Amino acid sequence: MLEAGLFLLLLGLGCSIVLAFASRAFYVWEDPKVLAITDALPGANCGGCGNPGCASAAEAIAAGNSSASICVAGGFEVAQAVGEIMGETVEEREPEFSWTSCSYGVGKAEPRFTYNGASDCQAAVMLYGGSKVCPIGCIGLGTCVKVCQFGALSIGDDNLPLVDYNRCVGCGACVDACPKNIVSLTSQTKRIVSEYVTDECTAPCQRACPTGINIPGYINEIRKGNYEEALRVIKEKCPLPLICGYICPAPCELNCRRNLVDEGVAINPLKRFVADHEMAANKHIDPYKCADNEIKIAVVGGGSEGLTVSYYLARLGYQPTIYEAKPELGGILRYVIAEDRLPRHVLDHDIDGILKMGVEAQTNAVMGRDFSPFGLLKDGYDAVLIAGGGFDSRKILQDFQDKGDAAIPGVLMMLDFLAAIAQDHKIEVGKHVVISDAGIKTLEVARKCLELGAGKVTIVSDQPISSLPLEFQDSKALASDGIEIKAFSTIAAIGGIGDRMDRVAIEDRDLSGDIETKRSIIDADTLIISTGRLPEMAFVHAAGKPEVEGEKIRWQTIETFRTFPSDGQRGLLSSPEPGRISDSSAVVKSILSGRRLARALHQHFTDGVITPVLRLTCEASYVLDVSEIDGVSPSNRETPPVSDVEGDSKRVWIFPKELPGLDENKTTREAERCLRCGLICYEKNR
Repeated sequence: MLEAGLFLLLLGLGCSIVLAFASRAFYVWEDPKVLAITDALPGANCGGCGNPGCASAAEAIAAGNSSASICVAGGFEVAQAVGEIMGETVEEREPEFSWTSCSYGVGKAEPRFTYNGASDCQAAVMLYGGSKVCPIGCIGLGTCVKVCQFGALSIGDDNLPLVDYNRCVGCGACVDACPKNIVSLTSQTKRIVSEYVTDECTAPCQRACPTGINIPGYINEIRKGNYEEALRVIKEKCPLPLICGYICPAPCELNCRRNLVDEGVAINPLKRFVADHEMAANKHIDPYKCADNEIKIAVVGGGSEGLTVSYYLARLGYQPTIYEAKPELGGILRYVIAEDRLPRHVLDHDIDGILKMGVEAQTNAVMGRDFSPFGLLKDGYDAVLIAGGGFDSRKILQDFQDKGDAAIPGVLMMLDFLAAIAQDHKIEVGKHVVISDAGIKTLEVARKCLELGAGKVTIVSDQPISSLPLEFQDSKALASDGIEIKAFSTIAAIGGIGDRMDRVAIEDRDLSGDIETKRSIIDADTLIISTGRLPEMAFVHAAGKPEVEGEKIRWQTIETFRTFPSDGQRGLLSSPEPGRISDSSAVVKSILSGRRLARALHQHFTDGVITPVLRLTCEASYVLDVSEIDGVSPSNRETPPVSDVEGDSKRVWIFPKELPGLDENKTTREAERCLRCGLICYEKNR
C-alpha cells in the first residue's frame, strides 16, 4: 500500500516536471492587446471586415493594418471600445449601404441566350459575359445574396437584388462578389458627389440632364404618389428644383425615348409639380445632412453656382457663408432673367430652402472693397471659393468694378487690363508677369507690361510651339526682349502671402495630353488671364493649416475642375463644364459646376487629394443606346391649362402672367408615360 502511494507520488512529480518543461518548450505568447480587442469584438466571425474571423481582425487592428472601426457588425459602440484599447479617438461616421445600378432583371431585359449552368453569377459571366444583351446588366443568380452574412440581400420578383437597409451594415462582401460591378457601397454623401460613369445603368434623360438628376427615379416616385420622396431624389443633384421647373431648357426631354413613338415625357413640368407641391405646403423637404465638422468656408458670389456649392457644403457638414455684392442673393436669376419668366416668389422659396440648410449670407459685400479672399482666411475661414459667375454676371456688377484694381490682388483679366491702359489707369504689375494663352493680343499685353516696369514676362500656352502664331516662333528674339514662351504647359496653381501673389505653379504636358507629375514653381507678381471671366478658384491655407509670416497668412489655390476630362488640360483655368454660355442654360449648367466644386472641397478636406473622375458618361464618345423601340403605344403629352376666348373672326389664346404648371391628375397621367428606361431596357406595353 505504501509502495503504491509512493509510486503515484513519484509519477505525479515526474508528470509535473514534464509538463513544466513542455509548457516552456511549446509556450505561445499572446499579445494582451490582441486579447483585449478580441474580447471587445462581438465574436460573430462573420467575415464582413474581410478577415476570416474576429481573432484575425483583432491581430490586424493591433498591428495597425486595420482601423478601430473595421467591425461592421458591432457598430459604433464596438468601434469606440476598440479605439480606447488602441488609444485612438473614434468618431461616428455616415453609414454606407449596398446599392445596385441595374434597372431590369433577366425576366424583362433583352436576352442573348438562356443560361442553364451552375447557379452562380461568376460562372455565368465566364460564358460570353452573361445572358443579357446589355453588357453591364445583373445576372440575377444571387451570388451577392449567398455571401451576405447579415441577411440583408434577397433576389426580388424582377430578378434584381433587394437590399434590406435595416440589416445592411455596409461590409462590402456583395460588392466583391458581383462580377458585373453593378453592386456598390454608397451613402448620402457619395450620392451627392458622384457622377454618372459608363459602366453603370443610366437612362438617356439622365445622361442629358445638365445637373445629373436621376430622372426615372423621381418620376417613379411621382407615379407612386410619393411627392416628397421625388423631391428628395431631385435635391440629391439639384437644390433649385422650382427655379429649374420654370427656366430649364429641358434637354432631357429631347433625349427621351418616347420621342421615337410620340412626344417626350414632360420631365421638367413633372419636376415643377413636386417643387410647387413643396412651396404650396409652405415647407422645405430637407434631405440627409451630415454632422457639422466645424470647417468654415467662404463662398464669394450668391448666384446659382454659389448657392449650389453652399447648399451641398452645408449638407456635407461644412459651415458655408456666402458673400454677395448685391443687396439680395440670386445673381443672374434675380437681376437679369425677367420676372415673367422667373417669378420672384419662386426664386425666394428655393433660396430660403438653401439658407435653412445652414447657409449664412452677407449681402452688399464687395470683394476688393469690403473684404479680400486672404483677409477671410486670416479671419478664420478654412477655404475661400470664388464663384463670381460667367461673363454675363459682369452686367450686374458694373457699379463695383474698377478696371485699374484687381479684386484678387495679382490676378487680372486681359480685357480689364487693356481697358485700364486705354483709360490711363496706373497699374502695378511687379517684376515678373505670367500671361495665360498665346492669343492674338498676348504679345501686345506682354510688351505693355514691360513698359510698366516688369523685368520679365512668361507666356504660358497649352498648345505646342508649332501650333502657335508665327510671332511666337522666334524664342531667342522674344527672350532678348524679356519674354519667355512656355508652350505645351498649364498654369496649375498660384500662391502668395497676405494680399500679394508671389508664385505660380506651371506644369508641362506630354505628347499624349496627360499632365506630368513634374511641376515647376516660379516667382511671379501678376497673373493675366486671357478669358473674359475669373475662373472658379479655391484659396486654402498653405500646407493645409494657417501658416503665418509676421501678421500675414500664406495661401495657395487647389484644383477644382481639372479632375474632369472636358477641359481639364488647362489646369487652374479649366472650364467647369462644356457649353456654358449665358442666361438660363448657364444657370442650369452652373448648378452642376457648383456641385462639382463642393466635391473638390470635400475631397480636399477629407482625403487631402482631389481624385480624377474616370469614365464619365457625359464625356464618353459612345454610350450604348437604342435607336428604335417596340411594344410602346402612343399617348398624348399632358400640357398646362390655358384659357381661350372666341371672337367674331378668330380665337385668342390668353396666357396668365405666370404660366401654370400641371395639376395632379395630369401629373399622374404624365408620369405613367415614362418608360423607366435603363441603358437599353425600357418598359414595354405602355
